[in-house]
Amino acid sequence: MTMTIIKTDGMLTVEDEQRAYLEGMDVTFLEKTLLTEDELIAECQDADALMVLREPITARVLAALPKLKVIGRFGVGLDTIDVEACTKAGVQVTYVPDSNIDEVSTHALAMILALQRRLKLFDTAVRGGRWKALADGDGITRPDRQTLGLIGFGQIGRLTAKKASAFGYQIIAYDPFLPAERVEAAGARAVDLDTLFATADIVSLHIPFTEETKNIVSAERIARMKPGAVLINVSRGGLIDEAALAEALKSGRLSAAGLDTLADEPPKPDNPLLAIDNLLLSPHAAHYSTQSYAEVRSKVFADVTAVLKGEKPVYPVNLKD
Repeated sequence: MTMTIIKTDGMLTVEDEQRAYLEGMDVTFLEKTLLTEDELIAECQDADALMVLREPITARVLAALPKLKVIGRFGVGLDTIDVEACTKAGVQVTYVPDSNIDEVSTHALAMILALQRRLKLFDTAVRGGRWKALADGDGITRPDRQTLGLIGFGQIGRLTAKKASAFGYQIIAYDPFLPAERVEAAGARAVDLDTLFATADIVSLHIPFTEETKNIVSAERIARMKPGAVLINVSRGGLIDEAALAEALKSGRLSAAGLDTLADEPPKPDNPLLAIDNLLLSPHAAHYSTQSYAEVRSKVFADVTAVLKGEKPVYPVNLKD
């Protein structure tokens, strides 16, 4: 019996490297753009497999897709997939936890170095005809005199620590899911969250978005940060109270911030963050490289087709037994 695989994101292109996983299988592969629950329900009722990026896989959607066996997520975040409902429905969820750890850690470090070296300010000065702009760099400090605080010390956090250590940064980390000895074995000093906010010159986020982590960088925690500290987020929007951040940047309480992701994407034109000069923005691009994009697509195809063949996926989220 022919099975149906539907790729629903409408963004990621599929190339020969990925299509090779379908060879020899009796499958129909469809590509659509289905970004709402209603669209998924209307178009995917015959699907045996979904390949998703940002689409809402809710209990309501699952109830309408009786043939569904597997969902492959192009990436690591699972905030748009109701994994518990998938498990109850017997639907295997897979993801790709390791395809872009090098890219995201590099992006975080690039933002840190660009902001600490005042590259955005210097560039603006030169383009504006001010060559004698050293005063724009007031406060530049050597990395070995600074402490980088990492919130979350998973694969990306640990790799960020390794790369930052090469520049001389002292590393502290908070991760409630890792024992202190594992944190310290990876070259960081384990601290509690209040200590990290109070002592780090740079705070960098490497955690998922959950109800527990929503606005983990609150107005109160921003107020505890060192005057002139820097905040970096290459993880998920919603982790930062953006109104409080905007005020802290405008007042000079924080010297700068680098954000790859925002609570609302793309940002609305009236988002106050867009008018702030000491803020470096990128369009949720920290994960991107030619190599990481190929890897994430291929790993999803590999796991989805494995499940349809009755084999175990390499990267299961649920149904691991």
